Amino acid sequence: MNAPLSPAPRRPIRELPDELISQIAAGEVVERPASVVRELVDNALDAGATQITVRLLAGGVRLIAVEDNGMGIPRDELPIALKRHATSKIGSLHDLESVGTMGFRGEALAAINSIADCAILSRVAEQSGAFLLDGRTGEIRPVARSAGTTVEVKELFFSTPARRKFLKTDATELAHCIESVRRHALARPDVGFAIWHEGKLVEQWRVCLGAEAMDQRLADVLGEDFITESVTVDYQGSSHGIRRDGTPGIRVWGRAGIPDAARSRADHQFCYVNGRFVRDKVLTHAARSAYEDVLHGHRQPVYALYVEIDPARVDVNVHPTKIEVRFRDGREVHQAVRHAVENALAAPRAQAAVDGGSAVPAHLADIARPIAPAPWAQPAINFGANDPSARGHAVHDLAALWQPTSTASAAPAWAVREPGSATLAEATPRPAQDAGNTWPLGRETPESTWPLGRAVAQLHGVYILAENAQGLVVVDMHAAHERIVYERLKNQLDVQSISSQPLLIPATFAATPQEVATAEAHAATLATLGLEITSFSPKTLAVRAVPSTLAQGDAVELARSVLAELGQHEASTVIQRARNELLGTMACHGAVRANRKLTLEEMNALLRDMEQTERSDQCNHGRPTWRQVTLKDLDALFLRGR
Repeated sequence: MNAPLSPAPRRPIRELPDELISQIAAGEVVERPASVVRELVDNALDAGATQITVRLLAGGVRLIAVEDNGMGIPRDELPIALKRHATSKIGSLHDLESVGTMGFRGEALAAINSIADCAILSRVAEQSGAFLLDGRTGEIRPVARSAGTTVEVKELFFSTPARRKFLKTDATELAHCIESVRRHALARPDVGFAIWHEGKLVEQWRVCLGAEAMDQRLADVLGEDFITESVTVDYQGSSHGIRRDGTPGIRVWGRAGIPDAARSRADHQFCYVNGRFVRDKVLTHAARSAYEDVLHGHRQPVYALYVEIDPARVDVNVHPTKIEVRFRDGREVHQAVRHAVENALAAPRAQAAVDGGSAVPAHLADIARPIAPAPWAQPAINFGANDPSARGHAVHDLAALWQPTSTASAAPAWAVREPGSATLAEATPRPAQDAGNTWPLGRETPESTWPLGRAVAQLHGVYILAENAQGLVVVDMHAAHERIVYERLKNQLDVQSISSQPLLIPATFAATPQEVATAEAHAATLATLGLEITSFSPKTLAVRAVPSTLAQGDAVELARSVLAELGQHEASTVIQRARNELLGTMACHGAVRANRKLTLEEMNALLRDMEQTERSDQCNHGRPTWRQVTLKDLDALFLRGR
């Protein structure tokens, strides 16, 4: 038998030495050279700098020097700058609860000085000269420098060699340093940034001023393609920017990439809260949920979003790196970001493409649905707000209403042209002028302004070919009609309350204490979603009713999903996601099928419908519905002009 383990000897409780305390704190603040760069650039921005230069050696391991032209540090304050918990940013608990600066903890310089050879060179405008503080000895001596501050950090982790072994190659560390500065540059177009490595300029972003400053900075940092392949986001969370309690509302602005610009990696997703780059699950989930209906597969959207919120309603004192935040009302922020991105992506981009990438005109952006759909796309009965008798239909009954109507299979007018017959342009039918015409848009708007042009042919029963001012438009007719039907179904169900269907036999499941508490606390919210979840026993919940639209689904899985998201996000998103999946399937089956011959009138009606339907640039599965082939592209194919 093994001998019993002897008890460990008792260790006395004692205070840690200051040097060890500083190194423990440094382990939280400084992970790699990029962490030092981030902290020093934060300080430079807080000092009011308009030009910041970062100089690096060996990826920042041998040297990190951050120079700025800010207000500087007076001589008598230099010794205090390197002490722990010394800062000029806050002075009371009230200041901490409404932080408006990039830095505030007073830990960065002290932490950096404990693991590296640090020196501060600074001059304020009122001083006749600059002074240098040696972080090792505390000595201060006069030197020459213009107004501003330079912080030099040499031999990072020299006092903790074990930490140094975990660093990557110089190229990798340099890439992280550049990324850190790039995040700052995206938030401050009014500040110029330059990065030098081993004496060579590797990145530079000049000061951008004026109304287009932010777009110019985004183009400089993320590339011109980001501007051309994104839409403007500008959303105010409360009426006139004021909440009911009198505090400022949430504003979300920036740019969101179109679905076609999505990437395989989430490396072009930037979220800022009051100018601070953050990684936050609420913001990431909100942005991703706004793309649910338009992204194909597991592609990742690209965006640069800026959230402006009352500093008292967000806690930035969550982590020493200050890259995490906590919102007082996470649901409100989630809804604001989601609606901001959804609204920006909803407007059809056909007109913007025609205008050469300009913003979508207001008369198109504000149109939610076509005034009157074409006859071949009209359901047998009007399911929605206009027909009270239709309110009793369940979602699964709608599939039969959207089956394509049978039409004559005669060849369209463009298929055969007899000798001496009219030209294609002359033979193209114009919108009817009689009272029965369901497309008044054709009469009100001249052909030359139709963004998707005039239909001229159908290719293999799958694609519609149309001619517009830019050249040729190719439309996937099934994908386009699928989106149109899908948006109509969503719109029709949105005007109705979610009806509830009691279960003949309640579905019970073993619940966690958190799920039980959530079900009891949010019973009213669950009822508005058509769910009835009650306690069956102290550790068991019973699902007694579910939304009628999801009656055929898994009641337990639905209940667990709603309860899980109710604590973090808007619970209705779960219902909406499940409902949209059902409607998407129905729209796919109800849309016009491939190999169905359409007349030119029907093709033109589909094009006009696309121009006015939200998110019509992608089908329900995220695939594009149309593509523009310009005359320049066609000329290149045939070597014209060469």
